[in-house]
Parts: sequence; C-alpha cells; structure tokens
Amino acid sequence: QVQLVESGGGLVQAGGSLRLSCAASGRTFSRYDMGWFRQAPGKEREFVAAITRSGGSTYYADSVKGRFTISRDNAKNTVYLQMNSLKPEDTAIYYCAAARMWPDRNSAAYDYWGQGTQVTVSS
Repeated sequence: QVQLVESGGGLVQAGGSLRLSCAASGRTFSRYDMGWFRQAPGKEREFVAAITRSGGSTYYADSVKGRFTISRDNAKNTVYLQMNSLKPEDTAIYYCAAARMWPDRNSAAYDYWGQGTQVTVSS
C-alpha cells in the first residue's frame, strides 16, 4: 500500500512558475513508476508527465513539453513537477499516481492516487 500526498499548488499569474511535490509513504517508493495527471473543470483527467522508478527516463504530454519537468528523489520518497511558463489552460487539479508496472500514459494502469492539489493560472 502506498499513500500519496500532493502539495505546492496555488494561484499564479500566467508566465509564472510552481513546483508541485508528491510525498509517498512506505519504504518501497523506488519500486514504483510515477506519474502526474490533471483534471480541469468539465474535462477528463489527462496525462501530464511520467518518470521511471530509477528516474532515468521521463515522458511528457505534448501540451507541457519544454515547460514542465518531472523528477524524483527516492531517498526522500518524493516526486516533483516543476511547472514554468504557466498558461491559463494549465488550470486544473493535479494528481500524482504510482504504478507497480510501467503504465506509460494510461491512467487505468496506475495503482495508487493522491487527493490532488489545485493549480490556478490567472491571465
């Protein structure tokens, strides 16, 4: 069992930056591939970024590529999402998720989810 707690969301102006954190419980964090998803009002949850358990490979949605960076610190049981050049369309609840087997962009393949953190980007 893994419990995930996101933090770092908030209100920011367009062009600004935020760094989201996701802290995981337990001693097996390094056995999980991790991902970030987001859900805007009235829209389906969408993939944002993913990172392999070693941190050696990362993957991004086209909409955030070049602006967002996913990273992890296995010693701290934490995964991060650095978000730069934020746009109003990035406004959403952001969720982190953990997967025992490589899930790629498939949300159904993730085993554990956090409660989410709100990110609001004003124009």
